[in-house]
Amino acid sequence: MRALDDERPGAREALRAIYPAGGRAFVVGVTGSPGVGKSTLVDGLVGAYRARGERVAVVAVDPSSPFSGGALLGDRVRMQRHVTDGGVFIRSLATRGQQGGLSRSTAAAVAVHDAAGFPVIFVETVGAGQAEVDVADATDAVVVVTAPGLGDQIQALKVGLLEIADLLIVNKGDREGAERALADLTAMLALGARAAPALLRTAAASGQGIAEVVAALEAVRGRPAAERAARRRRQAARQVLAIAGERARDRARAAIGDESAPGPLAATIDEVAARTLDPWSAADALSRV
Repeated sequence: MRALDDERPGAREALRAIYPAGGRAFVVGVTGSPGVGKSTLVDGLVGAYRARGERVAVVAVDPSSPFSGGALLGDRVRMQRHVTDGGVFIRSLATRGQQGGLSRSTAAAVAVHDAAGFPVIFVETVGAGQAEVDVADATDAVVVVTAPGLGDQIQALKVGLLEIADLLIVNKGDREGAERALADLTAMLALGARAAPALLRTAAASGQGIAEVVAALEAVRGRPAAERAARRRRQAARQVLAIAGERARDRARAAIGDESAPGPLAATIDEVAARTLDPWSAADALSRV
């Protein structure tokens, strides 16, 4: 895993070799704004699935350290009670500046755990809020978590997150304002063009509602094979496009370089800055690198 995260030599070849062995895991993304209790919810879900006898992997995406580039929060800090359980594997990944709430190596981490035989994999995003729609491209089910006290629920949950949700949870449901949050979200979901996701109330710290969340996830897991296959094909297309885009950006950065080490196309950027060349033509030149 560390080799994949750091993109060390040989890591990509290893991933190519194990990729055909995957495709059997049920991958669940858990996303939402900071402070809504995503980690506590995942902790409860891990316990519930372990009680069912299933091995569980967790890919927890954390903010990056500005010094080391590593994850700021470690797995042992997140989920202490599962650390000694041989049926649970928890991996923290740093975003390293990646937008969308995920790490660049998230899909690779999921593929490794899938090939290793974990039937259930949770992907917990960093908590960037409405920008986290990328989680839908890496998972079979998306759980969007909110909580009372975030202010206007319509502002707290933007359309992008609601459109990817298979399950919407009001966590910390034992707090004041939970009924109002549920009512606001129910009204908002009624206005949507697509079928509304299941809306549940939990208090994950005490275990309240965890069983209901598992039941809802299992309903998603049991969807017809043709529906699951269509979703995975859409995901595959978006993943390939995302990877191709990342590689194109990497090549462009290398071609431009920086002030201390200009690349072969640094002069192109100088022309744009001097307005002797437009940025669209410059981008065309970079795309041919």
